[in-house]
Parts: sequence; structure tokens; C-alpha cells
Amino acid sequence: MSLQTDIIFAKALKSNADLMTKLPAGNVYNTAIALPDEEADNAPVPYIIVSFNGLNNQDTTKDSSYQGNTDTVTVGITIAARTRVELAELAITARRTVKEYLQAQRPGDEDYNLVPNAITLQAGAVQYDSLKPCYWQELTYQCDTNPD
Repeated sequence: MSLQTDIIFAKALKSNADLMTKLPAGNVYNTAIALPDEEADNAPVPYIIVSFNGLNNQDTTKDSSYQGNTDTVTVGITIAARTRVELAELAITARRTVKEYLQAQRPGDEDYNLVPNAITLQAGAVQYDSLKPCYWQELTYQCDTNPD
């Protein structure tokens, strides 16, 4: 289910009612923010975008010329906030929420097949966009998943 890995991350974030109250209209987007008004330059801050940032398939042996049994998927969570403190709070909450949601999944649960076998996390630099204006940061997850 590696090509759907981002979906469980978005579901995880949306499952946290406290996080949703901190985002106007529950602004957790998957892949992009659709702005209905062509004149609008920016989505209201704060918001979170979950994105599927590609995958690599790992061969199981050096002798195999076929696809291996593990895909490494990159999922990005971009967080934008009005202040540096708000950004930190949202990032901490997002990180904790993803971890707890994935660990809570059990065989038979709707999302269980989407849970990665292993995850590593890297947080990018905190940046400032003066045009929006907002602070933003990306959390990047490397997820070992089953290809099917």
C-alpha cells in the first residue's frame, strides 16, 4: 500500500480534535490547497499539508532484477503558522499525533494495511515567508512499506 502512505498521515492528523480546533476549518490538506477564489494569493494560516514525496523500491537480493518486497516512501508534512511559537506547538502536536495514531492501529482496523513497517523522521529548518506572512517547517518521514 505504499502509494497510499500519505493518506494515513492525513487521517492521523485529522483524528486529533485538539489539533483541528487550532486550524481554521480543519485545514489539513493532502497534496495541495485548493483556493476557490482566483484572486486569493494565500490560504489562511495556520494550515498543514501532507504530501506524497515519492518512493524507492529496494531489491531484496543483489541477484534479483525484479522489484523487492519493500518500498521506502517519503511523506512530507508542511506546517505553516502565524508565529514561531505557534509553529513549534503545531509541529510537536502533529509529530505526536502521527506516532500515536500509527501505533494504535491493530489488525482488522480500516487503516492497518497502510501503517508503515518502520519510520524515520527528519525536521527541516524553520523558515519565514514574508509574502504570506508565516513561519513554516517540513517534517519528512521515511517509511518502509509493503509495495502491495
